[in-house]
Amino acid sequence: MGTFSKFHRFREAGEPQNVNNMERFGTPACSLFSSTKLLTLHQEMEITDGGENVIYTARSKFFSIHDKTDVSDNAGRHVAHIERKILTIHQRHYVTMADGTQFELSTELFHLVKDIINIEGLGWQIRGNVLGLNFELYDKDDNIVAVISQKLISIHDKYCIDIYQKQYQDIVVAILITLQHMVRDREAASSSSSSSDN
Repeated sequence: MGTFSKFHRFREAGEPQNVNNMERFGTPACSLFSSTKLLTLHQEMEITDGGENVIYTARSKFFSIHDKTDVSDNAGRHVAHIERKILTIHQRHYVTMADGTQFELSTELFHLVKDIINIEGLGWQIRGNVLGLNFELYDKDDNIVAVISQKLISIHDKYCIDIYQKQYQDIVVAILITLQHMVRDREAASSSSSSSDN
């Protein structure tokens, strides 16, 4: 569905590029795909290439107040560490890359249609559409870095990532995983708010 849709842009591995992404940004340098697996005490996300080979793995501890996540590549190399800041009115996550690069993802409020998440430390920005589950990642010069799209209905929480600046692939993957946690936190907060209103 996402391949031919301008509104929703998710696609599975092996499917053609999304028409909207091609018209606006051209052919990506590479595309990755993610799927979340639920384990007993951990949540694991696998990032695969178009041939469904695992390129990255992210593992998060359940019941962790800081929502700590570690990302590694298929060679076992540490890529990034991610954790949530608590006791803040903002949604804020800290990311530390293996090379020491540090940055934060923060947002004050999710708006009804458009979201903007600032990536402090890089000067980058995520501009999103929650209803369409599409997110565009821009660098400090306002050049497209990646387009991230989430599958509408999936028990495995699937994402497609079209990367346009391949030199930032590790950072894009860390941002994708952080974004997933922020979306999940927002859904949990919304669900909790709805329950308390009833």
